[in-house]
Amino acid sequence: MKAIRMSGAGGPEAMRLEVIAVPEPKADEALVRIEAAGVNFIDVYYRTGAYAGTYPMTLGMEGAGRVERVGAGVTGVKPGDRVGSFSFAGSYAEYALAPADKLVPLPEDVSCVQAAAVLLQGMTAHYLTRSTFPLKKGDACLVHAGAGGVGLLLCQMGRRIGARVFATAGSPEKTALARGAGAELAVDYTKEDFVAAIRKHTDGRGVSVVYDSVGKSTFDGSLDCLARRGTMVLFGQSSGAVPPVDPQILNKKGSLYLTRPTLFHYTATREELLERSADVLGAVARKELDVKVFREIPLADAAESHRLLEGRKTTGKLVLVPGRA
Repeated sequence: MKAIRMSGAGGPEAMRLEVIAVPEPKADEALVRIEAAGVNFIDVYYRTGAYAGTYPMTLGMEGAGRVERVGAGVTGVKPGDRVGSFSFAGSYAEYALAPADKLVPLPEDVSCVQAAAVLLQGMTAHYLTRSTFPLKKGDACLVHAGAGGVGLLLCQMGRRIGARVFATAGSPEKTALARGAGAELAVDYTKEDFVAAIRKHTDGRGVSVVYDSVGKSTFDGSLDCLARRGTMVLFGQSSGAVPPVDPQILNKKGSLYLTRPTLFHYTATREELLERSADVLGAVARKELDVKVFREIPLADAAESHRLLEGRKTTGKLVLVPGRA
């Protein structure tokens, strides 16, 4: 089979298309023929070495396709089932293994491309708005990278709940997309002070929660946007890691809360995984949630997907399609 492999950490050029053996599922595993693979910033972190990995490495965690074979003890899925997951052991490939209990069924009305575009980011937006800081009608929230994959979904979910959604993005085109997804205000941070804009539009009170996937370049400003006893939710670091924080600053800025969550802790049980995935995929099937796919890219051009993602040239999700030339 063909797969995107790396022999060590590096830039996009370190990603190589190679032919390797199709893996065999062990006990409690399933082999899935990948029809679409999602491209995410966590893949970049593994590629660059920011997150430790074992080499040679096949990149990718998110994907969708059909079960090909199952290992001993697997009862929840069978060959032919349409499934998706964000727990694949290398989804940038024609076939990939995943723990069978981390696979979720796909509704008939959701394509593999849609599933690969929404599973990780959609469930991220779901746990952020439903569990980490459960938004209520009337709450004010700030979404950074509001035109990115998670950002667009956060804007939609927040608006559906009835929250006041504010967003930041890096160009007029991107701020327009965030507004279209439900943000009542979208600030172009390259031209405007987003802290001043948020304070102005909340009559000086600030927001109840900031959902920040950017990290280093927005962290301090995010704290300044929060209302008294507001919550800072840092769930990514696309601009770099946040330096060590003196907890006393949370006191000085209004007895703030700070949390650094991850999706894996919000889908730790089979029950929670199925509940969240059913909510998200069901909303896609009912067309209540719009999944924006920025581009479908052949597997051989996977390096270009990372260049686009790191260059902040995307609005929505990048998806690799192994069967496309």
